[in-house]
Amino acid sequence: MEPLPEYDGWDATEVAARIRAGDVGAREVAEAAIARIERRNPSLNAVIHETFERGLASIDGGVGDGPFAGVPFLLKDLGQTWAGVPTSAGSRALEGFVPPITTTLVQRFLDAGVVILGKTNTPELGMAPVTEPEAFGITRNPWHPEVTAGGSSGGAAAAVAAGMVPVAHASDGGGSIRIPASHQGLFGLKPTRARTPVGPLVGEAWFGMSVGHVVSRSVRDSAGLLDAVAGPEPGDPYAAPPPRRPFVDELETEVSSLRVGVVRGAILGDGIDPECVAAVEATVGLLESMGHRIREVTLPIDREALVEALTVLSAAEVAHTMELIAALSGRTGPEPELYEASTWALGVAGRRLTAADLAAALFQIRVAGRRMGAVMEELDVVVSSTLGRPPWPHGILQPAGVEREALEALRTSPGPDATDLVRRMVGRVVELIPNTPLFNMTGQPAMSVPLHWTSSGLPVGVQFAARLGDEATLFRLAARLEEARPWRDRRPPPVEPAA
Repeated sequence: MEPLPEYDGWDATEVAARIRAGDVGAREVAEAAIARIERRNPSLNAVIHETFERGLASIDGGVGDGPFAGVPFLLKDLGQTWAGVPTSAGSRALEGFVPPITTTLVQRFLDAGVVILGKTNTPELGMAPVTEPEAFGITRNPWHPEVTAGGSSGGAAAAVAAGMVPVAHASDGGGSIRIPASHQGLFGLKPTRARTPVGPLVGEAWFGMSVGHVVSRSVRDSAGLLDAVAGPEPGDPYAAPPPRRPFVDELETEVSSLRVGVVRGAILGDGIDPECVAAVEATVGLLESMGHRIREVTLPIDREALVEALTVLSAAEVAHTMELIAALSGRTGPEPELYEASTWALGVAGRRLTAADLAAALFQIRVAGRRMGAVMEELDVVVSSTLGRPPWPHGILQPAGVEREALEALRTSPGPDATDLVRRMVGRVVELIPNTPLFNMTGQPAMSVPLHWTSSGLPVGVQFAARLGDEATLFRLAARLEEARPWRDRRPPPVEPAA
């Protein structure tokens, strides 16, 4: 039997409260988490770097009085660094790289009192809605080992869903908090653009589309940790509107009758699986029973232009990141053999872009922001399915056949068709995740709430988005949904040790 059996039922808020009350010791809790990582992770491959000794040493020095003092925690192995701990970003290109600095967000997590026990798996450079990096292997979904854990925060979500830790760091540039939350029955809120810091070395993450936070079992953990880490840092190019009061206070506030716009189909793609439609329909019925005012909406966006903008911005970001990695590693430039074929193609396409291409893409996402701002003058939230389909099998985004050959050819020749290849890859991704990227482009807060399960027992999330800066409404609504349709005790089957 694993130590401290009751740990599996605690969220982070309760862990911290029990440690403060002296009911349990911080080291006892950390050792319980370590035992679960050691037993459950080999089957799931969620944690790829362990920092057990460093975490335990931090407890021996005293956990302090932060709101989450003593809570076991994991960092996503992308974007944020902890000085002295390897950072890989899911890529062979960063093998052996040990950053010398702790980023601002990680320091705020530490100041909140969490005990970091490792880093979680992520797709290469975070550029996929699945977690299947060649460098570290597939992260498996605790609900079913043959379906995706989602991405790019797939390792973080799998660790939380499997009960290794109650909450884990995640980030979201196109849905990377909400996607794995949907696939694994978790609560995942993407904050407003610039709500949390990305410095000290980075001014904005992925042209402002990416923001860091957590995946959690409970709404209160998400709210409490956002209170602990939110806020600008010196030198930020812009900041999110400050909240009127702590987000945890919103959880006790009743929700007035909200104006809810319902999107029953795909925002950027062409279709939605019937299970995702059913999730939305059931949620609409629940919202109506709670007194909210429902109306169907068609969002005034240019889907084709936004998918092209997403393609351009993805390619540009990868090309730039490859140059940074080469500089960090002392190389003269990116080397194709160090990257997966799809990632290398994104970099090739990015290097072929012009300044005008980048300006046009940024123009399109800012136009979308203006249009959605106008929509949100008449709505409080927009509800849709989080994703286009329930958890899909591993490998369905892996290139094959002629496409694989074309991608491999790009390693030795830039080729005239790199951008067309990338467009096709992005198009396939958008069909799977048609509803999450828009709110990264507009900067609006959005959350995936675990409100539906398929007939085969797989989770399906429902997405809610609010106006820019209004996480408060989302937290108030999420707290009421959690009361009406509790999900915290709905857990995946016990993880069996790897053979």
